[in-house]
Amino acid sequence: MILPTRDPRVNVTFTCPNCKQATQVSFDENSQQIACIHCGHTIAIPQEAVLGQQVQRCLVCPSLDLYVRKDFPQRIGIALVAAGIIGSSIAWAYVNVFWTFAILFSSALADLALFAVVGNALMCYRCQAQYRRTEQIDVHGAFNLETHERYRQLAARTGTGELKP
Repeated sequence: MILPTRDPRVNVTFTCPNCKQATQVSFDENSQQIACIHCGHTIAIPQEAVLGQQVQRCLVCPSLDLYVRKDFPQRIGIALVAAGIIGSSIAWAYVNVFWTFAILFSSALADLALFAVVGNALMCYRCQAQYRRTEQIDVHGAFNLETHERYRQLAARTGTGELKP
């Protein structure tokens, strides 16, 4: 049995500007364009956008603003917290203080373990493209609310309701 190998190249998950479907494609510094797997729409990659496996700017839109975040599914995190709250509330209703705090602490430990294990992803403020397997992403810094608000206001002024170039 042959197991599929993971593509070691950097990949990007983005919403296609043409068909509005989510797509994920791999690329490297020699790639000249990325294409939507659904409709075939191509986006040219600017020359200085990728150096080795380091992403310098967004490939999907003209934004230079990227930030680092945990590559963790938020639904799983919310489900974990909700399960801890519901479970501890039930234990509290039955006046079982030990189980109340045991459930709360175990859900907090599970969340902390996932936080330690999960890697980082690079995100674009403008189009929300997600870059994985990139190197030296710390040069972009963490989420900045002021930068996010600038792009949110840009989307509101253009009247599109979405962060488009």
